[in-house]
Parts: sequence; C-alpha cells; structure tokens
Amino acid sequence: MMLPQAATEGPGVPFTPNARYPDPAVEVLDESFLSLRLYSATVEQLVTGLRWAEGPQWFGDGRCLLLSDIPNDRILRWDECTGTTAVFRTPSNHANGLARDRQGRLLACEHRTRRVTRTEYDGSITVLADRWQGRRLNSPNDIVCARDGAVWFTDPLFGIAGWWEGEPADSETPWAVYRIDPASGELQRMIDDLAAPNGLAFSPDEKILYVVESRATPHRKIWQYEVGSGGALSNKRPFVDAQGPGAYDGIAVDVRGNVWCGFGSSSGQQSAELDGVRVYDPSGRAIGHVHLPERCANLCFGGRHRNRLFMAASHSLYALFVNTQGAA
Repeated sequence: MMLPQAATEGPGVPFTPNARYPDPAVEVLDESFLSLRLYSATVEQLVTGLRWAEGPQWFGDGRCLLLSDIPNDRILRWDECTGTTAVFRTPSNHANGLARDRQGRLLACEHRTRRVTRTEYDGSITVLADRWQGRRLNSPNDIVCARDGAVWFTDPLFGIAGWWEGEPADSETPWAVYRIDPASGELQRMIDDLAAPNGLAFSPDEKILYVVESRATPHRKIWQYEVGSGGALSNKRPFVDAQGPGAYDGIAVDVRGNVWCGFGSSSGQQSAELDGVRVYDPSGRAIGHVHLPERCANLCFGGRHRNRLFMAASHSLYALFVNTQGAA
C-alpha cells in the first residue's frame, strides 16, 4: 500500500483508511446515491502537511494533479504514476483556484497580484484580467472555463484580508463574478449581488451556472442561473441552503448533473461530522456525504476515466473512486 506523502510545510493529519467495504465514510443519505457509490472503494489520503489546500485541477495528459497551498505560496504537483508530490511553482502569488482552458493551458487565480493568469506552453505568463474599469480586482478565487472558451471566475475579498492568503489591501471593487469573453478578451461583470461569491460550476449542458455565496446570512447558499447567449444570466434562484452550521466552498458537477460540494462547519460552530463533501442531485436534494477528517475546501474529478474524486481538505489531499464521471 502506498502511504500518503508529506508536503512538509504544514501540520500532517494522521489518517487510516477504512479496511472494510463499503467504506462507512461514504454515507448514503438517499437511495439514489447507491448508484454513485462504489462498494469496494475507500477514501484515500494522498498528501498531507499543507497549510491550506485549494484549487485541485487534473491534467490527464500528464497524469498528475495540481493543487494550491495558499499560505505557503506554492502550487504542488501530485504524480499519479509514482504517488510522489513535488513543487510545481513557487512563488505562486498565493494562487487559489486552478483550471484549464480549451487549449489545455493552466489558468490560475492569484491572490497577491489580484489577477487571473494563463500559463503558456513555453512557461511564460499571460495576464487575462487584473482590473475592472481601471480599478484593481480583489482576489480572484475560483475559476472555470466554458466550452465556448469563456473564462468565468469569482472575486471575493479573502486574499486582501491579511497576510495569510495574500497581502492586506483596500477593496476597489465590490465582490463579483466575472466572465472573460473568448473573442474580445473583454472582462464582463456578470453577478454583483452575492456576499463573497466562491465556488462555481456549470451543469453538464452548460445551461445552468451554480455559484456559492459563502457569506450569505443567515445560512450559506448555492444559487443557480440560466445561461443564455453570450453568457447572459437570468432566472436567479436558490439551489440549496446549508440550513445550519454547514458552509459550502468549491463545487464540481458530474455527468448526471449531481453537484458535489466542499463542505464543513461555518466559523464559530465546529461540527466534525459536517467535514467532507456533500452531494446533491439536480433537484437540490442531499443524497450523499463523503466524510473526511478535515473540512473540504475544493474538489475536482480526474483520473483516466474522470471517475476519481480529488478533495483538497485543509492540510491534505484525499481521493475516492466513484461510479460516475466528472462533467467534461
């Protein structure tokens, strides 16, 4: 058995995988989740010793996963073939969310520089967005690329709130969700009425956009919008409400339209049983929960068949094979 590798820049989290099937850490909240659970798959810890793991992104052509360790100002690379972890980029400008564009290039949300960048094939960096109408962005957080090549990202204040995830600075623009037009490169503000927009993802047909409102009161929420021509959004409506101490972070969608949410307790109310990944069907019904020993910040699907769920959770990276695939 391959043991989890230590990243050695933060506290390691002891973890013992469950020896029995089915893994009791994969909880069935509704019978429909049984078709998504693999009976003989268990939660694995791949890496530990990070300070705040975020933004996992699978690179199938390299058989590797990149993930951000924000306070340590680095992006790590976990190799599927060897199980080893190495530093991919440092400094990373306190990078958070990572994605790939339609040409396979790395997109990164950088807190310290308050910008969205693209890494070209030769390793050079292109700035895609850093200002809205002449004013600096706050701290781009999470990011996704649509099929038409448009890049969407959220811009809350987390990276300018102190020295932990970036550098303290004054906000020059309200927090918002932006779209970078694929043809003109124009930065378009699409949503400006959410309190700290965070994770975002499209439905498999890209007709719905889901956005986490991570500072919603009294409860954290995920909103859904209908997506029209040119990315126009309409018909805003709630998808799910945490309804208590729970809080959402990053999200991912599978080919069946189920929404997999990084989940944990909200500030001031600690409840270990909430830590992990909460799964909702397209109607917003909670159907499953993957329990982790740490709060999960973000997640993605990867592996050869896109049927492995990678979960960036506080100090560690976890994985679980599931009986579905991430939406392409």
